[in-house]
Amino acid sequence: MSHQEHQQAGKAITARCAVITLSDTRTPATDRSGAEIKRLLQEAGHTVQRYQLIPDEPGALGALLNECLADNDVDLILTTGGTGISPRDQTIGVIERLIEIPLSGFGELFRMLSWQQIGSSAMLSRATAGIAQGKPIFAMPGSIAAVQLAMQQLILPEIGHMLMLCRK
Repeated sequence: MSHQEHQQAGKAITARCAVITLSDTRTPATDRSGAEIKRLLQEAGHTVQRYQLIPDEPGALGALLNECLADNDVDLILTTGGTGISPRDQTIGVIERLIEIPLSGFGELFRMLSWQQIGSSAMLSRATAGIAQGKPIFAMPGSIAAVQLAMQQLILPEIGHMLMLCRK
């Protein structure tokens, strides 16, 4: 089956998603990036099963990710925030410890597309993705522009395809 046929077959799949925002300063009312992820998912026909905003704390993130991975009502996990290089940005280390199959292309493509928007600052992003316990996990930066780029150009076009392959 060609990649176009795989993508087409995947369009019939609706994902049940968990959205996690990591921030020490945002509230649910000011979490524009988390809200944008939820909006884009719902517009694409997917459901948001869980949404949580937590501080950028490795222990809290690890516990929440383990809950989402164990939850049979969650197919896909999307995080925003904590992907930079400041000492508080711990998201990537926590997620990479859970990933069994890295999706290196996501981070590579995200940085390439970001470079077209923000230039050399794109190299400071550690956006990553992979499969953990049969579920895709994506870690996106906290800016709304970064979330829109990742969701619209990379994640949404492949959600069904990814889930179809993970369920084989």
